Amino acid sequence: MELAITLANNFLALLDAMAIYILVGLLIAGFLKQIVPDDFIIKHLGSGNISSVIKATIFGIPLPVCSCSVIPLAQSLRKEGASKGAVQSFLISSPITGVDSILATYSFFGLIFTIYRVISSIIIAIVVGIIQNIFDKDEEKEIKKEETSSCSCHCSCSSEKPAKKTFSIKEVFSYAYVTLFKDMVKPLFIGLIFATLFTSLAPKEYTSLLFENQFLTYLVIILFSMPLYICATASLPIAAALIIEGMSPGAAFILLSAGPATSLITMSVVYKSLGKTSLIIYLTMIAVLSLLFGYLFDTFFTNVNILNFSLEEERSSLLSQISSFIMLVLMSYYLIKPWLNRKKVDA
Repeated sequence: MELAITLANNFLALLDAMAIYILVGLLIAGFLKQIVPDDFIIKHLGSGNISSVIKATIFGIPLPVCSCSVIPLAQSLRKEGASKGAVQSFLISSPITGVDSILATYSFFGLIFTIYRVISSIIIAIVVGIIQNIFDKDEEKEIKKEETSSCSCHCSCSSEKPAKKTFSIKEVFSYAYVTLFKDMVKPLFIGLIFATLFTSLAPKEYTSLLFENQFLTYLVIILFSMPLYICATASLPIAAALIIEGMSPGAAFILLSAGPATSLITMSVVYKSLGKTSLIIYLTMIAVLSLLFGYLFDTFFTNVNILNFSLEEERSSLLSQISSFIMLVLMSYYLIKPWLNRKKVDA
């Protein structure tokens, strides 16, 4: 019974630390989705030069997509003629530095770590994209669309402009708390469960031995995080739990940097869409740069107190409690609904 209470308290403490920031971040993402034209990104990323990589990185920062919904969007960019470097930069920057992820990062790790994560992620995205385009400079850059090839010189080939998007507050909430939240709910719940179990059950004497060797910790984290699907927001409670158990903030940065951009799903998409060489460049550069920035953080920010919360802290504001309740309701609904639907089909 005492263990169950400890698990519940730690779960709620982790949820309480991030709930309000995720809810606000998703709402901002919903507004951005309504404001930014659907074809705005695609129009700017066709060339294989440095500017397309920088644009892809910058456009990816506030764009309201999570780690899984960015994959079909990246495929769409490629089909529309975006360079390989631009697609890779977009795949890195968008899920890691989305508005919901930035606010949730601040909720756990504070301002300095959040700024460092955003800036370093931008640098990683740009460097990876530029290196990819250097390797591709001799490739044929023109990618013709299927629709164009099917048109004769006498037809207008669907020259109509897409209908202008009208602002809808209903669509803001629908995109934020249905589309986006539904995409992240499973990995977020798994991340919270894992973090709860780790902080509640992991014996500190063993975890401290694991984290004693800084560079060994880096390698273990990079090997652990790269193949797994850990979305940018769901990985935050895991990183916080590991830091509580003694892991360095730099190692946490590696988890938060490499994990969201290099799941097996993303790897397969990069391989199929961009090729084997692109996948090797993508994985190698993310791993090397994540390790480098993780080491730099541990070297220059050793005196920074990065955790904004404590599992032992009992006081919680009414707003945080309401936010946690809303998050619990949403998570319960989206996790239970598929199971109920399957039950209905079986019946």
